[in-house]
Amino acid sequence: MPATATILHADLDAFYASVEQLLDPSLRGKAIAVGGGVVLAASYEAKAFGVRGGMPGRRAKELCPQLIFVGGHFKEYQRLGDAAIKVLDDFTPLVERISIDEAFADVAGTEHLFGTPAVIAETVRRRVRAELGLPISVGVARTKHLAKIASQVAKPDGLCVVDPATELEFLHDLPVELMWGVGPATKARLAAEGVVTIGQLANTPGRSLEKLLGPAASEKLRALAWNTDPRAIVTDRRARSAGAQSALGKKPVEERVFRPTLRHLADRIGSRLRAKSLSGRTVTVRVRFADLSAVTRATTLDAPIAATTTLAEIAEELVRGVLADHPEERFISLLAIAVSHLERQPALQLEFSLGFDDEARRPGTRTGASRWLADRAMDKVRARFGWEAVGYGSVVLEAARSVPDGFRELAEKDL
Repeated sequence: MPATATILHADLDAFYASVEQLLDPSLRGKAIAVGGGVVLAASYEAKAFGVRGGMPGRRAKELCPQLIFVGGHFKEYQRLGDAAIKVLDDFTPLVERISIDEAFADVAGTEHLFGTPAVIAETVRRRVRAELGLPISVGVARTKHLAKIASQVAKPDGLCVVDPATELEFLHDLPVELMWGVGPATKARLAAEGVVTIGQLANTPGRSLEKLLGPAASEKLRALAWNTDPRAIVTDRRARSAGAQSALGKKPVEERVFRPTLRHLADRIGSRLRAKSLSGRTVTVRVRFADLSAVTRATTLDAPIAATTTLAEIAEELVRGVLADHPEERFISLLAIAVSHLERQPALQLEFSLGFDDEARRPGTRTGASRWLADRAMDKVRARFGWEAVGYGSVVLEAARSVPDGFRELAEKDL
């Protein structure tokens, strides 16, 4: 780890809502939400009333009757997100973008050119505001994890520099949910044991923490709670997985709800894999229930896949298994699919039929090849005439999707 605080974490504030207020000045200072049936993003004015991303639109209106819903300008989000992150490139080549609106940068060795890390961070903030009209918060620290926490502390529209001499004092007083990897379910489990600050987590006996969170998560969080984070900036990150998720608000546990959603997610992921000549062996699903608890289930295949129908079938099978194991759950709030263990597949390798039970899911069999070829034909039509030109009936005929396609495209990590 560096001896001085040289790592920046830059994070655009309430990004989607801020862009909408930039594009329509009449929305400035007002409580707005991007979305409709489900809140995709909320302005700080709306967050003050408890409105949060992923919340059903009806519930958001109950909390904030004056809430204004806007549809979203997704191409503008991409353009402005790119422009903001590009500002960091002017100060260092060591920039690691981790989402559409946030990135890490290591400015070690650039002090003689641009000033101290704190000066660079303030310059970045000033330029993003002046050139793009957007607020951005920046955290500066010795480690990536602490820099990310510092940017959260700095919000909205602020700067937080963590002195290496007092970093544990700074860190241990903060709420545990600011840690990378502590979501609502983990926060609730920790709170039930009286652990609400990072310092309390750091001082929880190892066995108690392991029993509560499992060995892998407890070891990782304990290290981060003591600011042990050796990760360096990664500027050329190769895709290890492709995933997509859909926030549903609060929908009943019924096949008519989850099946079209999974088909749509599989369609998105499959098309992205094929565009990069990739396929994957492991399919993972995540089901989040109404109380924000989540269950993950995965399976690894003998042969890598990229066909939409095959991916959807496997995802549906996994989700049905999750629901069968949790019969007490009545509502779903989110579904996600990820494909990992990726490998190159520039062409389809045909194989003989050997009577295996999973032949329909093996890409080289007659059925598997037919699915792959149909997908490739559809990919070509979409490339020429647009995504909506052709699609699977179970997706195209779905009455109403909870999240607009434009937002899905940005929310899903690009390969």
